[in-house]
Amino acid sequence: MNKRKEMITYLVFGVLTTIVNIVTYVLIAKLMNLDYKLATTIAWVVSVVFAFITNKIYVFNSKGMAAHTLVREFSSFVFFRVLTYLIDLGMMIILVEWTQMNDIIAKIVANIIVVIINYIASKYVIFRKAY
Repeated sequence: MNKRKEMITYLVFGVLTTIVNIVTYVLIAKLMNLDYKLATTIAWVVSVVFAFITNKIYVFNSKGMAAHTLVREFSSFVFFRVLTYLIDLGMMIILVEWTQMNDIIAKIVANIIVVIINYIASKYVIFRKAY
């Protein structure tokens, strides 16, 4: 896959992952009336599983299905997603509690940053092609 197509595909699935994250967050925070930090955590777990599957199969075309490859990719994926989860949660706390920003707008802002960091980690570390 050429770099332009890969980036477009990543952006499409990044947007879908962000939608999964935000919709899950809204359902949990607003409809179930749970704390925004807990809702952010649950939304993160759901979106990480969605993102791993779509990134592996559709974006980076990682063909490795051997157990050791899946474990390496998934553990790297989760490691970097934990880092970006902490960024997401930290931004939510700063934007919602410190600046009094609307939590939905804060969630969108945080997710833009997270998508960029996740692309860099996925492309150059997690699903890198062996040459």
